[in-house]
Amino acid sequence: MKYPLIAFFFCFCWNTYSQAPLADSLDQINNINFKKAEAEILVSPKEKSVSGTIKYDFYVLKSIDSFYVDARNMQFDEVLLNGESTKFRNTGQRIWIKNELKLSENNSLQLKYQAKPKDAVYFINWELPDAIDAPKQIWTQGQGKYTSNWLPSFDDQREKVEFDISYHFPKDLEVIANGRLSGTSVNDSLKIWDFDMQSPMSSYLLAFAAGNYVVEETESASGVGLQFYMPVSEEDKLEPTYRHTKLIFDFMENEIGVAYPWQNYKQAPVRDFLYSGMENTSATIFDHAFITDSIAFKDRNYVSVNAHEMAHQWFGNLVTAETANDHWLHEGFATFYALLAEREIFGDDYYYWQLYEAGERLKELSDRGKGEPVTKANASSLTYYQKGAWALHILREKVGDVAFTKAVKNYLALYKFKTATTENFIAEVEAVSNEDLSDFMSKWLNQTAFQGFAALNSLKNSEFIKKHLEILALRETPLEKKEEFLSAALNFPVSDYTGQEVVYQLEGETSETALKLYKKAFATNNIYVRQAIATSMERIPQQLKASFESLLNDESYITQQTALLKLWMNFPQEISVYLDKTREVEGFTNKNVRMLWLTLNLVTPGYDAQNREKTYNELSGYTATHYPIEVRENAFGYLYQINSFTNQNLLDLMQGTQHHTYRFRNYCRQLLTELLKNEEYREKFLALDNGLSQKEQDFLKSKL
Repeated sequence: MKYPLIAFFFCFCWNTYSQAPLADSLDQINNINFKKAEAEILVSPKEKSVSGTIKYDFYVLKSIDSFYVDARNMQFDEVLLNGESTKFRNTGQRIWIKNELKLSENNSLQLKYQAKPKDAVYFINWELPDAIDAPKQIWTQGQGKYTSNWLPSFDDQREKVEFDISYHFPKDLEVIANGRLSGTSVNDSLKIWDFDMQSPMSSYLLAFAAGNYVVEETESASGVGLQFYMPVSEEDKLEPTYRHTKLIFDFMENEIGVAYPWQNYKQAPVRDFLYSGMENTSATIFDHAFITDSIAFKDRNYVSVNAHEMAHQWFGNLVTAETANDHWLHEGFATFYALLAEREIFGDDYYYWQLYEAGERLKELSDRGKGEPVTKANASSLTYYQKGAWALHILREKVGDVAFTKAVKNYLALYKFKTATTENFIAEVEAVSNEDLSDFMSKWLNQTAFQGFAALNSLKNSEFIKKHLEILALRETPLEKKEEFLSAALNFPVSDYTGQEVVYQLEGETSETALKLYKKAFATNNIYVRQAIATSMERIPQQLKASFESLLNDESYITQQTALLKLWMNFPQEISVYLDKTREVEGFTNKNVRMLWLTLNLVTPGYDAQNREKTYNELSGYTATHYPIEVRENAFGYLYQINSFTNQNLLDLMQGTQHHTYRFRNYCRQLLTELLKNEEYREKFLALDNGLSQKEQDFLKSKL
């Protein structure tokens, strides 16, 4: 997954039927081998419910008197053990089966159940009246939320099962799920989607998503089917969103040296996702915010997340971490191989720049005494992802490309469809390289401090980084003494990163020397160098006015948004020209340029006065619950800046304080706290009482 995800293990004691419940709970993985599951599931989006039947085939490895399946807040209508009704206990977290079983094969457990999931299944926009034309979606998130909320399954990621599942959905939806779609059929208003898996997987990687999607299909160089899903309303963004995906897939297979382990690979964006993306086996789900057009691609694209989640199909899905201390075997590897794929697309400078930036953050954390070992359970995402990737980069340099690649292949082959530890991986590297890696493990995996000196020496293998560091060293040097060096750094072909650094060192400078360098920076026509000018220059000299105005034409929504604001601040007498020029620009999926345009329109005296109410209604309307959270958050931000909230905006904000996506929920709660400091808004919120849900009412009372 793109951002921090930990699988938590939760074991319950059963004190009614079993004499040694805790021991049974912890040892079940050694007592029973669940081999295959066949399930039939009905998803009822308007009721926000899931029901169905699942049948597990399993072997008994040791004599037992009870066993369990994780099942959160479920009702069971029928429980059959080897075809016969059996005693069971439903704790609300697990269903325990009380029956003595001896060493045997060919056992089965069939469960017929109903659930209204509190977590792990998310129904988007199904509560809205038909009059509101908003996309309706359903999607799941297993890791960190537990698949056992919607399917009796296993929270222990060590338990791997081959799942074949049929999903019943409203027939007007397109459905993706794990495995190969083996067939569909229609029954009245429902469509049945049959998905087949051929290999075992952990339950946290089970997933489905449904919505009004268009699908594009292609094949990898090795013949693996690739499917790209896109909401019908955004079909024109399919190509730039999925740009380079086939290249990434082919690169992964070649670089890792192990064939893609699943039947096919599919991806779909969903609204209001919990994270950037989730690497469900053969079916990645990612956040709607990563949908992009060709202009947005330059600033904010899906490539990194795409490559990261794809790498997980090997690292995490094929071989799964044995314990929480080994979680970096998922995230560190996925981050490292994603970087290698991005290097293939964007070049060496990009690769080393990403390492450099990650190294700076890791060193800063380490210098504050807050560094963590990569092998620490529940470490931060920076530790698992970036420090883990750095460790692999250093390890590859240490043992060489050939030995590293062979060790990774051996590791994946030996532990495929199983779990592994950090020691298991290191043992494979030592065996191939014939090196003792205890010192490497001590310094890079088990030590809290980041090895900054060693990282810097590695970075200096890049000529680009060496030259960049030379420019960085000039930050405190007077401009007149470094003019020649800064000017040389702007010569063609200018580096995206060093060119930006040159511009940042000019910030606040107004001398002729500075103006000369600014003009040269503009003339590079490098979109990122010009973007640096837009973001760093506050007072625009008259001599650079025309050049700064040209930034509104750049193919970068960050540049266009920033330039529009800076021009409005510096040249208010010409704001109507700038607003006219940017009237039709939307920007990213969060409508960044459009929202700024609406706000500037409202606060600019005399501009488009006849449409003032329409303009405000558009801006205010974007807080509505049926918009993606990135749009809603942006609208709340601008309304706060102009201090203009309607009662409906306040109702929408209260809904946001209970939202399932934590980052948006936290934003809304922080904004609510700010507004409640104002007595006028306190009274307005109190007056909303009848329009709030009970949870919203209780939360508001806790803040008053």
